[in-house]
Amino acid sequence: MVAVFQNTQVLLLASVLLIACLAKLTIREPVSPSHVHGVPLPKRTSLLRQSRPVSVGLGLTEGGLGLALLLTSHVSVRLATTVAFAVATWAVGELKVRRPDIGCGCFGGLSTKRVDRRSVVRASLFTVAALASITAPHAGVEVLRNGTTQVGLVLAVELAVFAALSPELSVLLQRHGLRHRPQEPCERRRSTLEETYATLHESRVWAEHEDEVVSATPLDVWREGCWRFLVFPARVDDQAMELVFAVSTAERERDVRMVLVPASALV
Repeated sequence: MVAVFQNTQVLLLASVLLIACLAKLTIREPVSPSHVHGVPLPKRTSLLRQSRPVSVGLGLTEGGLGLALLLTSHVSVRLATTVAFAVATWAVGELKVRRPDIGCGCFGGLSTKRVDRRSVVRASLFTVAALASITAPHAGVEVLRNGTTQVGLVLAVELAVFAALSPELSVLLQRHGLRHRPQEPCERRRSTLEETYATLHESRVWAEHEDEVVSATPLDVWREGCWRFLVFPARVDDQAMELVFAVSTAERERDVRMVLVPASALV
């Protein structure tokens, strides 16, 4: 049974690496507007979008490792795979702490949602699977050729866990129209000012800039489409500035963005 589990990890890791390679090479992120009604907004994107060559190179590396897992059982391939997933786990953990506003880019343009606990757990489980696969007796192709019912069952369970921990699956279904979107568009949804304040004050963006705000009462509040904007007076490095917060009016996964502008720049 131990050998069955180890062999299954080889198939699992090869599948994940090949899927990640294909996604990075073929699926691009949708282009989002940089301004909303004249107000510049930071883009919600993934880390790897900032450098397409890096994304392609990483994808090709993952594809090479995936093919190697299928074709050979050499320990060097298994160790390289383990190191790759360990580094990925560290990187995802760092993103969750330092850059929670962007996606990890793990699966190309599908990984635009902010890194959360699920992403860290998923990467950690893949690292554990890589460790378990180091001493697996067979390469992936051999496991497929001599596949047993036990291997199929274990692989099916692990793929189900992988899917449950992957926000990319819902993004993929939405892009292909296989998942129902909210019936009420965010630009039409009724969003109270109290809801907006609650979303703003609970956000990480507000926590990072709260000390710069000099008045709890905003200078201006207005709504445009799926966003409600709040302008607060602020002081940064002894200079009068204005913090413009954009708070999403969506029903779920409401985002908060911020831009710092000179005082009265919006007049």
